[in-house]
Amino acid sequence: MDKSKLRLFHTTREVEMHFDSFLDTVSQGGLAFRSAIGVYLDSAANDDLAAKLKQLNELEHKGDDLRRQVEQELYTMALIPDFRGDVLSLLEDLDCLLNVMEETMVSFAIERPAFSQELHADLRELAESVSMAVESTVLASRAFLRDIHSVRDHLHKVMFYEKDADRASDKLKRAVFGSSMPLAEKLHLRRFIDAIDHIADESEDVADWLAIYTIKRLD
Repeated sequence: MDKSKLRLFHTTREVEMHFDSFLDTVSQGGLAFRSAIGVYLDSAANDDLAAKLKQLNELEHKGDDLRRQVEQELYTMALIPDFRGDVLSLLEDLDCLLNVMEETMVSFAIERPAFSQELHADLRELAESVSMAVESTVLASRAFLRDIHSVRDHLHKVMFYEKDADRASDKLKRAVFGSSMPLAEKLHLRRFIDAIDHIADESEDVADWLAIYTIKRLD
């Protein structure tokens, strides 16, 4: 089999490079988000949190710029007409992951949810699972560009980490609601636990659509 036919943009490497840069940005966003959660738990008032927020904001803006660039190139160069709609949807969905991660950390910085020390390890575990779900989604998307037959090798990992995030989220919420803190505080913490877990859910949604796009390309 001609391996070039496995590449989505096998005749236009420049567009592939821009798409790759966009995927790099989403991947960096997942890592920055996990790191920002750790920084917040270590000290919610220090300058490191502001630096992490700035990093996420810059990545979000960079992702927007790269997404628009690829979108423009797809139309102006009349590329992949049969799959253009799927690629545009994939770009939008991945960009949404970046937006959600940035918005979640902004909410942390503004509302300052007070997670007790005994919850920190589980919260870090949740952030780790979410970050891995995002990374696996990026790897699956990169395979969609370069080697369509390897997409499934990464999709199942997205599902695995999403389930891990659900387990960590449930454990945290059971601990919160089993504590003696006031109900208002419990509800506040639950909202942030759900917000973090939601990122893994969004990753799974992207993976579900990516599975469909892959089937269409292989059909």
